[in-house]
Amino acid sequence: MKKLLLSAAVLFLLSAVSLAQVRGSYMETRSADVYTGQCFANGEVNLNGSEALMAWHIDSGAWEGVRLDGTTVAAAVRAKATLGDPYAEPYPAKSVVLIDDRSTPKQQKALLSFARRQAGRLLENVVRVERLPIVMEVPEGEHVHGRARFQAGDIAAIHTRGINGKDHLCGNEVTFYSPLTDVKHAMAAVALKDSYTGPGLGTTWTLEGKRSAFVGHFEAGAPQVARTHSH
Repeated sequence: MKKLLLSAAVLFLLSAVSLAQVRGSYMETRSADVYTGQCFANGEVNLNGSEALMAWHIDSGAWEGVRLDGTTVAAAVRAKATLGDPYAEPYPAKSVVLIDDRSTPKQQKALLSFARRQAGRLLENVVRVERLPIVMEVPEGEHVHGRARFQAGDIAAIHTRGINGKDHLCGNEVTFYSPLTDVKHAMAAVALKDSYTGPGLGTTWTLEGKRSAFVGHFEAGAPQVARTHSH
């Protein structure tokens, strides 16, 4: 009997840990190239790179006790300086959070909390929250290397492809910037389309063909072990 109770307790704890982990796909674009050479990067600092789109599609997991499987949340950000420049101060930034309109009110609250935790100071000043249809597809496999798509209503979009030999313009390109949030894995990609035409930021943008995107996967959330009491 004791063994059965112990096994049940172990399964319960493992389930609690599993629920605490949120896993899924991540996409990001910036208004400056992230895969570039030093000379190109220096040419964009203080001119470009203060705008960004960040998007998380949650494959599985819960946040603050709410299951989020299959939901998506994104943010459009406008900072005060080139994001990632170690010599600039991009804060305070303004952001608009975009939430999947198929999510429930509890999920919407959890998604907003999740995005704020992941993005940190970039989402300290959320000026609007928009509920709208969101589609996000990040295929896996070598034949779709770097290809992904994000669409939020008619106000935000990211379409990407993998980087190839034609994208080496100066021959010294590297992944010059890191993603704006913690990711398990991410690769730089070309943003065939990067646009935000919604309200709230005092600016809109539509960019094409820049080496300004990241596509990857994330795992978030510290394990939460439920306490048990013996009698």
